[in-house]
Amino acid sequence: MSRRNLRLPSLLSLLLWLLVTTTVFAQQSRPVVYVAHLQGVINPVTATYIQRALAEASQANASALVIEMDTPGGLMDSMREITGAILNSRVPVVVYVAPQGARAASAGVFVTQAAHVAAMAPNTNVGSAHPVDGQGGQLDPTMADKVVNDAVAQIKDVAQRRGRNADWVEKAVRESVNATSTEAYNLKVVDLLADNRTSLLNAIDGRSVILADGRTVTLATKGAEQVPVDMNPVESFLHVITDPTIAYLMLSLGGLALAFELTSPGAVLPGVAGVLLVLIALYALGTLPVNLAGVLLVLLGFALMVGEVLIVPGHGVMAVGGVIALVMGSLLLMQSSSPFLAVSPYAVAAVVIISAAFFFIAIRGVVRTYRRRPTTGIDGLIGAFGEARTELNPSGMVFVQGELWEATSEGSPVPQGAAVRVLRTVGLHLVVAESKGRYEGS
Repeated sequence: MSRRNLRLPSLLSLLLWLLVTTTVFAQQSRPVVYVAHLQGVINPVTATYIQRALAEASQANASALVIEMDTPGGLMDSMREITGAILNSRVPVVVYVAPQGARAASAGVFVTQAAHVAAMAPNTNVGSAHPVDGQGGQLDPTMADKVVNDAVAQIKDVAQRRGRNADWVEKAVRESVNATSTEAYNLKVVDLLADNRTSLLNAIDGRSVILADGRTVTLATKGAEQVPVDMNPVESFLHVITDPTIAYLMLSLGGLALAFELTSPGAVLPGVAGVLLVLIALYALGTLPVNLAGVLLVLLGFALMVGEVLIVPGHGVMAVGGVIALVMGSLLLMQSSSPFLAVSPYAVAAVVIISAAFFFIAIRGVVRTYRRRPTTGIDGLIGAFGEARTELNPSGMVFVQGELWEATSEGSPVPQGAAVRVLRTVGLHLVVAESKGRYEGS
């Protein structure tokens, strides 16, 4: 083989090695961006989730964490946890109000302003950040001023730190003003608009941000690998059940299941399911601004209706009181004027109607049982037919339902062998009367 022919495989091997090395190097140098999704009400579960996403992005030395957000708002304490975590983050945070039709309302405004970069998709809106009372009713003017002023001070400080419109965010808190995505960009409430996440990453590439430790970081996000950070199964489950309507339905279903167990002992499964549902519902309600009196009234309503079945069936007083307690407890359950922290009125109506129907059927069945003529024991002999084994003048022995009984004839004497009918019982003694025809039993 010629020297020229020997060189060709060597050149091909070298080219192949260079290609592989370049590809591996390019993959290793490709920036990574972590992506989290903050959707629905901001509560302790979402706060824990965002904190976990920030920790994972920091450990992976990601170029940034993008939080896609669509929220009607949420709890003030949970919002403070999220904004505090973002402000102290060791990785740049980009809050992106998306997809189209999304909103960053109430607590969502604070989270948006805390981000190192704030962006919005078309047809989204931001605003309405006036603090709402989480304890029911209206705050007195002095307390309302304190809460509002505290919120204004916090959000203005953050907006100024990020170089955004501090005057507008103050209005969002004090006057609940709102802005579309275009208006928010023009007012410098957010930093940019982006049609989608890819265009967002391309647009912020090369932008410099300052982290909490004073480091200035230049974002490298163009063409970045996007790594999703989703809620784990436990977080997803807890996020679902902390919805006020879901928590209320679980509490009500748990109460019904326990009521069924108490009125039908031995079923076991309804009792176990009822205990689990009530405990999970109490956990969920514990993360929400609930009225303890409302919870107790709901449970009292079920207890009164169970008492109607087991203690005084047929009177109806406890059942009516139970329905009233259930309705009042359902209406008082949530201590917030925020619509996203309220129990659906349709859910309340459904629970009350189903519960009332269930206990009406149960009470009716118990009353029917009480009124039914006994079929066992000595009282079950009333109306039964038998045979006089001795002459009843007035007392003697009769044979009824396979047994001999002492009996007394009511009225004229009864001859031996005549058919008799039991009229009533006196202790273990029967009162009988002669019946037409003869007793056909053995």
